[in-house]
Formats: sequence, C-alpha cells, structure tokens
Amino acid sequence: MATCDSCGNEYDKAFTVTTYDGSAYVFDSFECAIHIVAPRCEQCSAQIIGHGVEADGHMFCCAHCAQRVGITALADRA
Repeated sequence: MATCDSCGNEYDKAFTVTTYDGSAYVFDSFECAIHIVAPRCEQCSAQIIGHGVEADGHMFCCAHCAQRVGITALADRA
C-alpha cells in the first residue's frame, strides 16, 4: 500500500502524479491531488482544476481575472 502525500492515508489503489518539472507525488484521490498540484489563479487564488488561461507565464482561472490585472488579450469564449 502507498501513503497519500496530501492526507497521509494508506490506500491500495493510490496513484502517482508526475508534474512538468519531474516532481512525483502519491495520492489516494483526485481531491488530494488537486490540493497539492493544481495551480492557483494569480488574481483570486482559486485552484485551477480545468484548463484555465495563461499569459506571459501567469496563470488565471478565467479571462475575467486576467483582465482585472490588465491582461486584455485573453477571452473565455472564442
């Protein structure tokens, strides 16, 4: 059994997530994975569990949050 890096639960169906920088984490649920690896919006601090939007290396949950900090080139709908 593996131990979840987020909650410490030992679980026989745990899974590993490897991030873009090579860091690897063990989780017992997607909820725990979100707490550790999901990026946060730079404007409202919401955890981004979908695609989100990115501009100039900054992550936002939506175009509205990006616009609030002056990034106007993004749109939530095309």
